[in-house]
Amino acid sequence: MEDQQTGQLVRRCLAGDGSAWEEIVRLHNRRIYNLCYRFTNSPEDAQDLTQDVFIRVYRTLNTFDLGKGAFTTWVTTVTRNLLVDHFRRSKQDRITDSIDAGLREEEDSLSLSDRLEDSGPTPDDHLASKETQKLVQQALARLSPELREAVILRDLQDMDYKEIAAVLRVPEGTVKSRINRGRTELGRLLSRNKKQAGND
Repeated sequence: MEDQQTGQLVRRCLAGDGSAWEEIVRLHNRRIYNLCYRFTNSPEDAQDLTQDVFIRVYRTLNTFDLGKGAFTTWVTTVTRNLLVDHFRRSKQDRITDSIDAGLREEEDSLSLSDRLEDSGPTPDDHLASKETQKLVQQALARLSPELREAVILRDLQDMDYKEIAAVLRVPEGTVKSRINRGRTELGRLLSRNKKQAGND
C-alpha cells in the first residue's frame, strides 16, 4: 500500500506536481534525519545531510524503479551513500569520545532505548530515559562503521535483512553476522558505560 502510494507520488512529481514532492519529503524527512543523526551525532550535520539527501533524491528520482524494490529502500541507499561520502570527507571512520562535548539528544529523534523500554511518565523516569539515550548514542558511536550501520538499519530503522542487504550491497548472511556482532559489542559498551556512569 505504502509503495503504491509512493509510486503515484513519484509519477506525479516527475510530471511536475510540486505538492507531490512536498508529500514525499514529509513522509520521509524524519526517517532520513534520524538516520543521519545516528551516524553523525550532530543535529547540524544531520540537518545538512538530510537536505543533501533530498537534493540527490530529487535529481535522481527518474532512476527509481518500483519494480526493483521499495522506495524506502532506495531512499535509504541514497542516504547511506551520502553518509559514506561524508565520513570519507571528514576522515571519521571512527568517532571517538570527543563526541561527548557536542552530544545533544533531539526531542523528536527515535532512540534504541525508546524501543527497549516503556518509560514511565514521572520526571525521574524521563531523566533516566534521557541518560539511557545518551549512553546508547555514545556506545553506537564507538562501533565500527559497518557494524554501526547494520545495527542502526535493523534496530532503529526497522528494515528487514533483505532490505539491509540491498542497501549495503552485501549478502544477507553478512548482514545477520554484522547485526549480531554489532549488538554484542553494543551490549558490552553499554554495560561498561553504565558502570562508569554509576561510579561518577
